[in-house]
Amino acid sequence: MQKHKILLLVLLLLACIFAGILLGSVPLHPASVLRCLAGLDKDSTTYILVNTVRLPRVMGAVLAGMGLATAGVLLQSVMNNSLASPNTIGVNSGAGFAVMLTLMFGGASYCIPAAAFAGALLTTLTIFGLAYAADSSRTTIILAGITVSSFLNAGINTIKLLDTDITVNLTTFMIGSLSGLTFDNLKFPAAAILTALFLSFPAAKSVNVLNLGDDIARSLGLHVILVRLFLLVLSSILSGCVVSYAGLLSFVGLIVPHICRRLFGNDARILLPCSALLGASFVLICDILGRVLFSPFELPAGVLMSFVGGPFFLYLLFRNCRKITDTS
Repeated sequence: MQKHKILLLVLLLLACIFAGILLGSVPLHPASVLRCLAGLDKDSTTYILVNTVRLPRVMGAVLAGMGLATAGVLLQSVMNNSLASPNTIGVNSGAGFAVMLTLMFGGASYCIPAAAFAGALLTTLTIFGLAYAADSSRTTIILAGITVSSFLNAGINTIKLLDTDITVNLTTFMIGSLSGLTFDNLKFPAAAILTALFLSFPAAKSVNVLNLGDDIARSLGLHVILVRLFLLVLSSILSGCVVSYAGLLSFVGLIVPHICRRLFGNDARILLPCSALLGASFVLICDILGRVLFSPFELPAGVLMSFVGGPFFLYLLFRNCRKITDTS
């Protein structure tokens, strides 16, 4: 049964990739797209459109979905909190603030992914440190993350006001958008995201042990602090590098892991790759709908994610509060 579900996820992703190439303000014929993907018709307008506009955008969406969904699973395990995600605890905002700071000081384009990673990691460590020091409840951790996120977003807006020469559309950056991507934009983030993904999958066994609780994990020989730090670094690479080219995409790391837990259970060996597959499809679907629904105008993918993610987050928040009330 599990194998059938995983196969469906793979087929869904392949269908979304093909739809992402086909659909847009200028719909393309499937036969023409297949010819272009096969390396034919290199002088045609379709070939140029597919290889310079659609393919980079689709690749960016796939990497963004895989990165954010996997980061969400890792953060929820490290924080022991089902509400944790790159968006809800301020990781995305930390990466965004670091990106804007780098641009303000004239940093080169290849420095942006590294800056985004550093900002994401510092923010994650700050939230985790506050939670560890205060022994806070799950809801308090999220509220601390939202507070830090608001502070960092204010910093992003301040930098943009102080330096009007920064070549970033602040509105689309804050919402999250995949328009205008090129292979040059994706070169460094893609290498970092793929490396972090390949490192996170073998760590699934450690994630499973960590989910049993610190005392049991230590009794089983797991070095809890080192594993947590390693997972925090991986989640920061994944979310930070996505922010470096796609802006502050929201709720992917919250929605997708919860859906995959319902479908596949809590075993991280299955949960991590399945979340990556579903996350890629989710971002692609949002991006395609944003291109098609209001054509020839375009709605950033982050707007649709917020429409879906906002109510979903409130549902999870109230459900967790109800559980706490029932146990007390």
